This record gives sequence, structure tokens and C-alpha cells, in this order.
Amino acid sequence: MFSNNIRRGLKHVTNEIESMIRVNHAGELGADRIYAGQMAVLGNTAVGPKIQEMWDQEKAHKAKFEELISKYRVRPTALVPIWNVAGFVLGAGSALLGSQAAMACTVAVESVIVEHYNDQLRTLMNSQDDNKELIEVIQKFRDDEQEHHDTGLHHGAEQAPFYKLLSETIKFGCKTAIAISKKV
Repeated sequence: MFSNNIRRGLKHVTNEIESMIRVNHAGELGADRIYAGQMAVLGNTAVGPKIQEMWDQEKAHKAKFEELISKYRVRPTALVPIWNVAGFVLGAGSALLGSQAAMACTVAVESVIVEHYNDQLRTLMNSQDDNKELIEVIQKFRDDEQEHHDTGLHHGAEQAPFYKLLSETIKFGCKTAIAISKKV
């Protein structure tokens, strides 16, 4: 009886880790596509090099979670095709409103992701399992996302037209995508 309880506990932790890897992979794919959309519109502008720099970091994040998906044999979210298109549309759409709106998009997305990664870190650090690799990856990526957030603020995000509405709408969409990607 005791060993069955232990096994169930480990299964729960395993499911939780699988969910983290799945949702983080989906999120990094979405971020990659957002920056691809922004670059398609703003790539040849003054803010283009900064967007490219952030995009390059997101490409590395996505590659790492693709590695972890394979290493831990985690099924990616079934919604990859949707997040692929939705991310690009969000990036290009915000960029079409101007560089400040693109940066507002970045700030909104990254604020949700930093909070999301912090929640995961608390869970992992309170776990009895050895999750050192995942903790280190999430800490590093969380710090990169915070830097993107701060870069967006530095580049005029809060001066975007309808900043509050744009920001809150994007945050709601991100939180919804996270909730769905954990399971589907």
C-alpha cells in the first residue's frame, strides 16, 4: 500500500513536469512567432535590431525546450499549429500599429511569462524530486524574459495607443494559452 502511494506521488510529479515542459515549449514557440511577425513588419526600422536580438534569444529558448521535449518524451501541445499562426498574427498585428504597440505586446507577454516561470520555480523548488536542470533553464529564461519586458518599457511600450486595453487583452490571451497548453 505504501509503495503504491509513493508511486502515485511520483506519477503526479512526473505529470507536473511534463505539463511544465509542454506549456513552456508552446510558450517559447509562440514567442518565436511573435518576434517573427514583428520582424516581418519592423525589421528594417530603427527598432529592428533590438527585436532581432530578443528573437534570437527566443529561438534559443525554443530549441532548448524542443530538446527537453525529446529528452523527457513529452508530448507537445496539440495546438502547436494554432499557436504558430496566432503568435505570428499577434506579432505582425501589434507591429502594424507601430513600434510602441509592438513593444507593448512584448511587455504584456513577458510580464505573464515571468510570473508563469516564477510560479513554476516555486513548485520545482518545493518538490522532493531532483529538478536541477529544469530549475536552471527556467531561471535563465525567466531572467531573459524580464530583460525583454524591461526593453519594451525602455522603447516606449507605455506610449502605445490604448496601451492599457492592448496590454490587458494580450495578457488575457497569454494566460488562456498557458491554461490550454498545459492540458491539450
